[in-house]
Parts: sequence; structure tokens; C-alpha cells
Amino acid sequence: MNKTISTPCGEIRGCDSNIDGVIAFKGIRYARSERWKYPEIVRSWQGTYDATAYGSCSYQPRAFYNEEENPGKIFYYNEFRKGETYTYDEDCLFLNIWTPEDAQKDSKLPVLVYIHGGGFTGGCGHEKHFDGPVWAKKGVVAVTINYRLGPMGFACLPELKAESGHTGNYGLYDQMTAVQWVKNNISAFGGDGDKITIMGQSAGAMSVQHHCFSDLTEGLFRSAVMSSGVGLGSFMVSTPEKKYDFWKEIMAGCDCSTVEEFRKVSPEILFKVWKQTKGSGMSAVPVKDGLFISDDAKAKSIPYMVGATSHDMAPAVLQPMTKSWGKKNSAYVWHFARMLPGDDKGAWHSSDLWYWFGTLKNCWRPMEDKDYILSDEMASYLCNFVKNGNPNDINLPEWKKCTDSKSVMIFSDDDTAMGKVNMKKLIVTTLTNKPVGE
Repeated sequence: MNKTISTPCGEIRGCDSNIDGVIAFKGIRYARSERWKYPEIVRSWQGTYDATAYGSCSYQPRAFYNEEENPGKIFYYNEFRKGETYTYDEDCLFLNIWTPEDAQKDSKLPVLVYIHGGGFTGGCGHEKHFDGPVWAKKGVVAVTINYRLGPMGFACLPELKAESGHTGNYGLYDQMTAVQWVKNNISAFGGDGDKITIMGQSAGAMSVQHHCFSDLTEGLFRSAVMSSGVGLGSFMVSTPEKKYDFWKEIMAGCDCSTVEEFRKVSPEILFKVWKQTKGSGMSAVPVKDGLFISDDAKAKSIPYMVGATSHDMAPAVLQPMTKSWGKKNSAYVWHFARMLPGDDKGAWHSSDLWYWFGTLKNCWRPMEDKDYILSDEMASYLCNFVKNGNPNDINLPEWKKCTDSKSVMIFSDDDTAMGKVNMKKLIVTTLTNKPVGE
């Protein structure tokens, strides 16, 4: 069933989602931009906008090779993208909305905007695990977004600074503009622009943290959720000036002597030269531009939920960092330790996303009843947090803030998952008086 509604930008037509009682509006253009220019928010369109299909993703490395033939990428391909088709384009500033089919302009539902991860170089807002969040069934309007990645989203050059007054962080400005568009328009979809929570995982969590520290985002959202990445952003941020030589080398590698020439280089050549030049490590990342990210920034005084997984990236570093950040900011801290069925990879980096989104039916794994129970409870905690800044309700075990205690919420079904921690066989339990990882 298609549904047409009126928004401040004009009429828009959505379609049935893969969840009964939920309408999806896919591929909504929230901004326009040219290469290495900052986004301009969309304020109107002509005619009825067709939002029944997902929009293009940002160009990224996987756009130029077959993931099935790349052993280094096959795990995440099999997990999240196998059998799917994606289009890639520089014109990629699209977002997706899922809302209850009976939502009205005066419903004033809280809103959760999700920023995908992928090392600032990959991903999009409509991979399998994001396709059909269960949140709308729990009274929360769901939003996922695309933003510019890799050299498209994070190049830094003095010529670009001369043009705009600052350079770099194009992808972060895309994210911010998406949230601004949501704030301006979400009432038409049944949401409340004053009740927005932002959430991200991995590079998405790092992005969320930058938004939480930026003066530019003041008033855009009222709470934040960060999975497998909180605290990492501050270690990877340098100044644009320290990146100039690197990006100049890429420009020269593309046989360009001016920014005008550089802007015309094909995406395939740009990504090829960038890949050859960058070597190892993350080279397309946010920078201290003095505007979005600055040295004297402080975290917003808002509610936070933060966490990581037991088999995460560098868990010995990330887990204590997560808890330390959570304690400092009086956050609700979780640890995801469900050993996913189907292989021996454990609770790997990103594995919790199936459960937060409630999209287990999209997964190839032989999920069990207890997985669906766990997912429902996690999604309920999350939606409670979006509604109230507090994940608790009378139907769930109490989740205490990580303040002066060592309280962390454990999501698991396995009493051996935490090693020395003797867990009871509950889907959800609270760990107290013992740090995660010990």
C-alpha cells in the first residue's frame, strides 16, 4: 500500500515496509552538494516525491570490486550484503524513514536517527540489518541516513579552505544536515523534531560523539547512543593542515594541479589513487576544523547509552574505554555478549546491530527463540531511552547508570560468555561490582 503525505518540502509517497503496520519512506533527498563543497539542505521539491526505493550510496571501495572475490571483505559481505544490489553515486545524500501507518502530524512520536559505521569509508543506511527497524512498532520513528565517505567525505586541502573558510569533515556536515532536515520535516511523518536521539556504531559512534561535542549541533537532538566506538574519535583527530601533504599527494597522483581538475577526476581513479597512497590505517577521518570540531569542546549534558561487544575490535582497549567514558558522563553502559549462532566468531564487532534493530529475520543465521527475546528486550530498552532518556520500564530488569558503581548491563544468554563472570541463565542481567573484561 502506498501512502502520500504532505511535508514542508512538498508531497511525498511512501510504501509498505517489511513490518506490518509500518510505512517506509525510502531514498528521501535531504541535501545537495558538489564534490568537496558543504551540503545545502533541501527545502522543497516539485510534484510528489517518490520515496518507494532506496537512494544511491556514497562511492566507497566496494563500488569498484566484487566483494565475493575479496577474501578480506567476505565476512561482512556475507553477513550484511549478500544477495543485495546497491547503486553508488556522488549524489548520495538520502535518508529513509519508517513510521507507524496510523501516525499523524500531531502524534509527536520520538525519533531515532541512526548513523552507520564503516570506518568512514564504507556502508550505507539500507544494508540488511537496517532494512525495517522494529522501532516504529514500539512508538519511535526510525531514520537511517547516507553520507559522503572516504576521499569524497574527508579530503582536506588549503584551496578548499580558501573557498569555504574551512576544509574537511564533509561527511559530518552531511550527517548534521540530515538531522536538521529531520527536525524540520519529521512532524509530517508523525515525529517530534524536539525529541530526536542520534545513534551510531563504530565510525557512526565516533561521529555521534563529535556531534555531542560540537557547538554547531546545539538543540538538534536531546540524547545519544554510541556502540563500539565511544572515546575513539578523540584519538584519531588531527588538524587539516597535517593532512594537506597527504591529499596533495593524492591530487598529484591523479595528474591534477588544481582543485578544479581534481573535482573532475572520475570516482574510480580517485579511489584507486587514494587506496594506493593511504597505505594502512584510517586516512579519511574527521579533523579539527575549528568549527565543527575544536580543542575546547565539551560533551553536551544529555542522556547517553554506550556499549561494546565481547569480541569487538581490540576489546581489551575498547571495553574499559567505553565504561570509563560512560562513568564520566553518567551514561547507561551495556556489554553485548551473545555468541551468535551459525559460526564460532562470537559477539563480533557489529553483531549487536541485528538485535538493536530487531531485523533478525533478514539474517542468514539460525536464530533461536532466545535471540528474538533478547532482540525484543534490547529494542525495548533502546526505544524507552529514546522516549524518556531512560531505558527502564516496569517490564524489564532495572538498568542503572554507570556512575560511582561498576554497574553494566549484560546482554547475553550464556553464563560462560564473560569468562570469570558467573552469569545466571537470563536473557538480560545486570553485572555489578566486577568490571567488564575481568
